[in-house]
Amino acid sequence: MKVACVGGGPAGLYLSILLKLRDPAHEITVHERDPEGSTYGWGVTYWRGLLDRLHAHDPESARAVGEHSARWRDGVAHLGGPAARHRGDEGFGIGRHRLLEILAARARSLGVRVAYEDEVTASDPPEADLVVAADGVRSALRTEYADHFGTRIRTGRNPYLWLGTTKVLDAFTFAFAETAHGWIWAYGYGYGPRGSTCVVECAPGTWSGLGLDRAEEAEGLALLEDLFAGVLDGHPLTGRAAPGAGPAPWTTFRTLTNRTWSRGNLVLLGDAAHTTHYSVGAGTTLALEDAMALAAALDGQRSLPAALARYERERRAALLPVQSAARYSAQWYENLPRYIGLPPEVMFALLGQRHSPLLPHVPPQMYYRLDRAAGRLEPLRRLKHWLGPRVARAVQARSMPDAAGERRVPAAR
Repeated sequence: MKVACVGGGPAGLYLSILLKLRDPAHEITVHERDPEGSTYGWGVTYWRGLLDRLHAHDPESARAVGEHSARWRDGVAHLGGPAARHRGDEGFGIGRHRLLEILAARARSLGVRVAYEDEVTASDPPEADLVVAADGVRSALRTEYADHFGTRIRTGRNPYLWLGTTKVLDAFTFAFAETAHGWIWAYGYGYGPRGSTCVVECAPGTWSGLGLDRAEEAEGLALLEDLFAGVLDGHPLTGRAAPGAGPAPWTTFRTLTNRTWSRGNLVLLGDAAHTTHYSVGAGTTLALEDAMALAAALDGQRSLPAALARYERERRAALLPVQSAARYSAQWYENLPRYIGLPPEVMFALLGQRHSPLLPHVPPQMYYRLDRAAGRLEPLRRLKHWLGPRVARAVQARSMPDAAGERRVPAAR
């Protein structure tokens, strides 16, 4: 089969690796519009389960990814006084540039053609048996046929900003700072021996009240360094990592969904098909899992339409719990005043429970007491596990038809 992967991110590169491993006779080209090594950003995060699945699919690239990843087990929350540290699942961070370097090298070693500075447009699509749109949330091929795909975008409320820092964090770190204009917070995690990723978020009124909506980049970074000085320990924050990429822009998160993921021999992969809020740290994992599922579907079906239908069906089902968790996590931060005044041990416990569909509908102190009781009493634990998904489905069903901030993306003309 002749395959064209449009987009040289983790999803497109990993799919090319898996397809070549299954059948070396496949003719695969990865088309990436940017120059090699020009990716922006710092590090991405993932968890032990993904690394185990990478080892099951391709031990060679998995070993390289694991060897170049930072690891942690703790979560740390900073809110004024002493930091609260909690033991959690094993997490990993890896530099985005290094991850792409590993995957591109592995793909080339298997015979994949990786073509940089090779932009694919909807008016001149590649000739192939299968065209994979793995070119991100602004996918050109998906946008061209947005009416067919049923693309919808729901815009979040809070502005946020991706940054880097030379401070090497030894845990997944949450930091909250109070200002005269409201709270501002950051999530941070290490991705190697030289730095960490730091995502800053706040409510719109705080953003404008602090002047971050109109500040020059250097001025804005200096203000944020001062606000999070207790976490940064004198280390600077940095904007876009790639030379010439311009200042890092504040933006609001766009949750993208599609009614269908394929059109003839064109199929969507990763962020081109779906996005999940950054606060659950699942974007890279979901993209790589998409690649695993698509490769398996193509390997197990004689018919391309049947394979693409199987891929979409399986991934939609797998995404449901993650998308629900991401939606409630984003809402938790958008409603931070509901939790920030609680005793620190309660607030930090509810931070860990922010994915729960029950939490928005139960007074926080009551939820905290019920959750602690559920941890000790099996009947309450079973009730929580039974009730939570049902509340999530009911709330989602009511909100989907006319979701606030949601807009239909028209097809290109």
